[in-house]
Amino acid sequence: MRIPKPAAAFSRNRRGISIPGALAALLCLAFWSVTQPAHAQAPAAKRTILRPGRVLDVRTGELRSNQAIVIENERIAEIASAGEVKAAAGDATVDLPEATLLPGLIDMHTHLTMDLGSLGYSGLGISTAREALHGARNARRTLEAGFTTVRNLGANDYADIALRDAINDGDVIGPRIVASGPALGITGGHCDENLLPPAFHLQGGGVADGVEAVQHKVREVIKYGADVIKICATGGVLSKGDDPNASQFTLEELKAIAADAHRLGRRVAAHAHGAEGVRWASEAGVDSVEHGHLMDDAAIATLKKNGTYLVPTLFLAEYMQQNMERSDVPEFSKQKMRWIAGAAQQNVKKAFAAGVKVAFGTDAAVYPHGLNAGEFHVYVKLGMTPVAAIQTATINAADLLGWTKQVGTLEPGKFADLIAVDGDPTKDVTTLEHVRFVMKGGVVYKNDYSKR
Repeated sequence: MRIPKPAAAFSRNRRGISIPGALAALLCLAFWSVTQPAHAQAPAAKRTILRPGRVLDVRTGELRSNQAIVIENERIAEIASAGEVKAAAGDATVDLPEATLLPGLIDMHTHLTMDLGSLGYSGLGISTAREALHGARNARRTLEAGFTTVRNLGANDYADIALRDAINDGDVIGPRIVASGPALGITGGHCDENLLPPAFHLQGGGVADGVEAVQHKVREVIKYGADVIKICATGGVLSKGDDPNASQFTLEELKAIAADAHRLGRRVAAHAHGAEGVRWASEAGVDSVEHGHLMDDAAIATLKKNGTYLVPTLFLAEYMQQNMERSDVPEFSKQKMRWIAGAAQQNVKKAFAAGVKVAFGTDAAVYPHGLNAGEFHVYVKLGMTPVAAIQTATINAADLLGWTKQVGTLEPGKFADLIAVDGDPTKDVTTLEHVRFVMKGGVVYKNDYSKR
């Protein structure tokens, strides 16, 4: 997804202001943090013991009862039979007898600093600082929805880097963020700024053309804090004047991006709808293809052969079909959305059946943040079991991040990122749309069970 953001850059050029947008955003976040109460309930105890009704092993799909989880500092210290775990003086105990506990969920494709109001021409008047404040609000909503880790793929002027750092420093509440900063794209492509007339001479922050230029851009975004490289390999839906079927970067440019990123320790996520762009991105060595809605059988076979993850982002089409006519999205975007929505589920279903690796991702911002778990029921509708769908947002997503030792399962030594829901999500995956308890790093951020 690409959202226009030219106004702040033009203002800086016209007025000669030298403060970078990310710094301004971080200053605003700091002000926000001291004027808003923190809702997290930081445990004063040296240990916290969770006693849920059931614990889901996401690897096997087994629900285990009579379990206790011991948390020390921010990590899981022990998982054992409830009878074997005795609370000591100073321990805190959280009883969740009616709940099913599972790992915190991971969304591999978000845009926390953007909203429905950022789409199309209405986004031209939103400053980078305001986007960062939107991000602080959306980060909290996302965490409270049960997503303890996200990959943010595309933000203006490094606003997502500022948001990530503010969360890490404890200034605002939100999930763990793997952030990309500006997405890389070609001149006039999906990740450029195409809504203003030529007189503005404005270009997107990630635009680069040619092998040497894309190598430089990869190094530049890493310099300014990018954890992951987001690129636009084809045209998109919400952008003006481009074709989602058309490839944008050349194969040589894509290979140069992937090689530089990997050498410098970053993974690459490639927005790609059209079949050729999906094939080229996979052959170039990217780690994930985002969307893939117009891929053909050859593109699916290429993803399978190369072990490239597919991040499908399907619920957005369902949401937009129901809400498109009352949205502010420009008509050219609505037309492309109608076209792609008709093909997306059919093509992704083929990828599921072919055994392509899948990681959960939503493109949240195209629809409201906090509704991320709506993605699960679409996967089940297209043939996944509920357990397989849950695995896309846990063990698969952790693998794609390269964080398998940190998140994705409930095991000693991993971050104490846990959520709880009523019922059995292995039978009804829509229970994940109603998360009742959220813990991140040993800190409780939501506990609806305590209100009963």
